[in-house]
Amino acid sequence: MKIAFPVSEKSIVTQINDSFGKAPYFLIYNTISKEIDFLDHRAVADQGAGGIRAAQVLADQGIKVIITLQCGENAEKLLKKAEVLIYKAKAESISDNIEAYLKDQLNLMTEFKKG
Repeated sequence: MKIAFPVSEKSIVTQINDSFGKAPYFLIYNTISKEIDFLDHRAVADQGAGGIRAAQVLADQGIKVIITLQCGENAEKLLKKAEVLIYKAKAESISDNIEAYLKDQLNLMTEFKKG
């Protein structure tokens, strides 16, 4: 299964970006193979409506879980339709959030930013 995180740089040691739609990259973690890939989102993030566009691209990539600090309502609706779960990230590192997710220690996000 693939998990996505909005990040500021292409690094496993980076922190989660504050904004889902404006993040320049998405770190994609495969829970089966343990492989990490990055999706470049810089051009889209600068054009506006980045959250909706990011949600569509991630759903098209087969992402099943997104771990983020915040997410907009419009992106959430698209992700819900695509059966992608959105979890509230802890403030720690990517690896801490992966570990917390695998141990079922993260909560589903219940509050979304108004669009």
